[in-house]
Amino acid sequence: MAAPATSPPASANLRRIVAASLIGTTVEWYDFFLYGSAAALVFNKLFFPGSDPLVGTLLSFLTYAVGFAARPLGALVFGHYGDRLGRKKLLVLSLLLMGGATFAIGLLPTHATVGTAAPVLLTALRLVQGFALGGEWGGAVLLVSEHGDARRRGFWASWPQTGAPAGQLLATGVLSVMTALLSDAAFTSWGWRVPFLLSGVLVIVGLWVRLSVDESPVFRAALARAEARRAEGAALERMPLVAVLRHHWRDVLIAMGARMAENISYYVITAFVLVYATSHTGLSQQTALNAVLIASALHFAVIPAWGALSDRIGRRPVYLLGAAGVGVWAFPFFALVDSHHFGPLLLAVSVGLVFHGAMYAPQAAFFAEMFATRMRYSGASIGAQFSSVAAGAPAPLIATALLADYDSPTPIALYVIAAALLTLLAVGVARETRSRDLTAVDGNAVEGSAVAGEGRTAGPDGGASSAVPSGGA
Repeated sequence: MAAPATSPPASANLRRIVAASLIGTTVEWYDFFLYGSAAALVFNKLFFPGSDPLVGTLLSFLTYAVGFAARPLGALVFGHYGDRLGRKKLLVLSLLLMGGATFAIGLLPTHATVGTAAPVLLTALRLVQGFALGGEWGGAVLLVSEHGDARRRGFWASWPQTGAPAGQLLATGVLSVMTALLSDAAFTSWGWRVPFLLSGVLVIVGLWVRLSVDESPVFRAALARAEARRAEGAALERMPLVAVLRHHWRDVLIAMGARMAENISYYVITAFVLVYATSHTGLSQQTALNAVLIASALHFAVIPAWGALSDRIGRRPVYLLGAAGVGVWAFPFFALVDSHHFGPLLLAVSVGLVFHGAMYAPQAAFFAEMFATRMRYSGASIGAQFSSVAAGAPAPLIATALLADYDSPTPIALYVIAAALLTLLAVGVARETRSRDLTAVDGNAVEGSAVAGEGRTAGPDGGASSAVPSGGA
């Protein structure tokens, strides 16, 4: 396939699109990660009292994992309507749902006040968070991917990905400030609520920015073609989910495999490390939070650099480097944390997040380039979010259980290495996608599979041609 012909939009407009996606994803990830940090620090005491501390943490992380269980449902619902109605409308809805649930968590009564109703309410709100996040990611990265300059798609699409470390940075930073200013008793009593209530302010800012941007021009063009075909009496389009499972099932499996090391390593490095550093090595909550805080800033900085590199050498090489890196780093990571000092802990988390960024940065463009426009929201979201149930959801839970059973980090390191091997296999069989033109395929067409060796892409009439994307392995 020739180099993409998509003309880049005006730089000011593109910057506004990127800012809208970045701010929105930052708010969403702030809300989601805030729960994870609170689960490690206080929810075990406030909502699951009367248990062994480590058991309480396990139960707390179990409600944390429930949010991931709702993400596939969010991917299905938001993906379907995002491919039918547009990216922008669904992104506004996801932000409102996430922000409302997080604000409500800040108002929840604890177990001491209402008994078992407290963890039930907490779990229900976590489900809403997961549902919203399941629809957020796909829309945010597609809005940028479908607006941006095709030759720098990896760079521009990586900016919404920085919303994850930015949200982590913001959530950890607010918690770190609260724990530094308040005594342990005051933080446990009421201080933990403040970061959740601040979500209301962040949502207002996010909505203001997100409502100011235009719908994706690639989607508008595909929608116009679909409406023209309907006016001419053509057959109705299949549901996006049906089309994805029929034409792109291999790409969905690749995306799911690609997410395993990325998802598992991230939650071990940023969420489980809070438990491990405080309960196993004796470091303070403040020390562990500060290490994640500083490392998240570095993570934010390297993601656009990795995205730009993927524009030069391809999505696959950068992704493979990241997967191999987190696998190799697994044992040194825990050895450094076990040193009982802040410097080695910071190094462990920072290097781990740099390798994670090499997977996370090209992921947005890589997944977007796998699917045709009128099924892209569904395909990218399904591939990304269904894997989260098996990867990110149980990662802190599995790591905590392994620590409780073996009192050693070795099984946890092997768990991360196994995930890295699975991702290396999935991305290794994929075809390079960076030269694909997102405007070349309409909603009913069968776009070229990302599986190596399958080079069929849709021709202008919706049939298949033998064009093979350049840059493939």
